[in-house]
Amino acid sequence: MNSSFQTEIIRSRRKTFSVQIKGNRLLVKVPLGAGDREIADFLKKHERWIVTHLEKAQASQQKAAEAGLLSMEEIRALADQALQVIPERVRYYAPLMGVTYGRITIRNQRSRWGSCTSKGNLNFNCLLMLCPPEVVDSVVVHELAHRLEMNHSDRFYAQVLRVFPEYPKWDRWLKENGPVLMQRMTG
Repeated sequence: MNSSFQTEIIRSRRKTFSVQIKGNRLLVKVPLGAGDREIADFLKKHERWIVTHLEKAQASQQKAAEAGLLSMEEIRALADQALQVIPERVRYYAPLMGVTYGRITIRNQRSRWGSCTSKGNLNFNCLLMLCPPEVVDSVVVHELAHRLEMNHSDRFYAQVLRVFPEYPKWDRWLKENGPVLMQRMTG
């Protein structure tokens, strides 16, 4: 496996093994009683997945490095642009979905594109302004759907697709391209 990635073993009261990639770290979560041999067997069994996703993460890091970090000035400009664009898109989609909403906040985050609180307040990442407009709409509709379903159930996605049938295409775009954008965030 790639040596530029650190492997971190996290033991907890969990019952299952899991592996995830965070930045340049491979996080392996294991039950408290798991032995080194069990962990090695788990990693060997999932080696193909790990190598594939480490390569994707490395490519993403390379693209982000080539594009460069965003300056604070650029982030502020994206936030200002988002304050103009996103509330307009929320106002457009909320009636189509049959929902109300509270406050809209624009944030500069490294891990989330949007969120919806139980009170109906909506938060959006300013980096959405670096995405195609359809991606912005997909995130807006996704967060508004949480006003109907505060989960990611089949009923939730039925609400999303009812209003935005191309959601899977643009969600896939964000999953493929979003990590590069997130890595450009300063701070």
